[in-house]
Amino acid sequence: MTLVAGIDSSTQACKVTVRDLSTGASIREGKASHPPGTIVDPNAWWGALLTAVDRAGGLDDVAAVSVSGQQHTPVFLDAHGQVVCDSPLWNDTGSHAQMVDLNSELGRDEWIRRTGLPLTLSDTVTKLRWLQEVDADAVRRTAAVAVVHDWLTWRLMGFGPGVGGIDRLTTDRSEASGTAYWSGETGDYCLDLFEHAFGKSAVLPTILDPLEQAGVTGAGIPGVPAGIAIGVGSGDNAAAALALGLGEGDAVLSMGTSGVVYTRASAPVHDYAGYVCSYADATGDHLPLVATLNAARNLDIGGTVLGVTHEELSELALQSPPGAEGLTLLPYFVGERTPDLPAARGSLHHASLTNFTRPNFARAVIEGTLASQVVMLDALRACDVTVRRLLLIGGAAQSAAVQTILPQLVDVPVLVPVLDEYVAKGAGMQAGAALTGSFPSWSVTSTELPGAALEPRIGEQHTAAKALLGYSTG
Repeated sequence: MTLVAGIDSSTQACKVTVRDLSTGASIREGKASHPPGTIVDPNAWWGALLTAVDRAGGLDDVAAVSVSGQQHTPVFLDAHGQVVCDSPLWNDTGSHAQMVDLNSELGRDEWIRRTGLPLTLSDTVTKLRWLQEVDADAVRRTAAVAVVHDWLTWRLMGFGPGVGGIDRLTTDRSEASGTAYWSGETGDYCLDLFEHAFGKSAVLPTILDPLEQAGVTGAGIPGVPAGIAIGVGSGDNAAAALALGLGEGDAVLSMGTSGVVYTRASAPVHDYAGYVCSYADATGDHLPLVATLNAARNLDIGGTVLGVTHEELSELALQSPPGAEGLTLLPYFVGERTPDLPAARGSLHHASLTNFTRPNFARAVIEGTLASQVVMLDALRACDVTVRRLLLIGGAAQSAAVQTILPQLVDVPVLVPVLDEYVAKGAGMQAGAALTGSFPSWSVTSTELPGAALEPRIGEQHTAAKALLGYSTG
């Protein structure tokens, strides 16, 4: 049996899965948490990777490995390969002012035309400008800028502090596309955009093709033998799309730390309405994507407020009718990206002496969360992107209330793929490609949810609550 390992370095944790190359079956796995907060020392991610590898039983019997991870988050390196400063994560809202400035300086439509991205505070380029303004000395010392998966791949190749080798940094199209200094039309960096934001040039990772090897593992890494093949890796959503076998007409709703809706397209998308980000996928195609900052964690908050488990929250929600008798939650607990409301906070609307009940509150939490996600699906369709079916994945996908309410909000079949670590699985497929030159064919089993009558009142209440606060209803 030939084994490959896929690594998912996500916002909250690092997960390692070791799989059978021929079937994709998971043989063993390990996990380690990342520190809380939205500005983090990258060395914590490397430490978590090594811990997760150890908890997965090491990689001594593994033939290849590949890394996927959180998109956008930059790692700033000096000429010797040392981390210069802590990294602002993609979901850190501190770069909102810099995002506004960059859009003002060049024009929002120019960013969309050049990169396919309606510039948001999540994009790497806004973090570059943020660092320039808050720590000029760190910018002066920075010789290279990578993102998380690039840096971890580079560390696995044996590079790092004291070793140097910043010219050996690699990345893939999906990660490059999330920086806002890469063109989907040319497949190249827009170096002038990088320098405009950062005030200087720096070494950027070499962009590899989907089936290329990034290199081989270096010596002296605990639990990782030297000389095994390393796949090109990718951003987290691109890896999940690869593992799910996403085709044109398929859309994914991923409900994890963030909410994400994406689909596959053969060409870049330019959404001048400002919602859809035109990322690249892990196969050579494109991955139009819309994201929110608030998703599965909303259910954590609802459960905490009511003093119940996720399962009990779901049971309560299903005791309430569609629309929760008018009780409506806007779940912008950490601000929001879609719509662009970094200073917003969660708000509860139309509570009365009769409708403010535990079941209605539970349902309002889930309806508010799902209504925010469905807005993203509508944004894709507004760009003439065809959606024929919706795949539901992520931490909230197993909730019975989520599975019941979502079909009441969308007019396409909803399928729930069997529970799996799809980002790590996609990385495992890239590890397989590093060995064989092609992606393995690993099947995915999905269950189609029962159809339901559409309940437009849920979306209407969500829209009305936004309008009441003066938020965009687009």
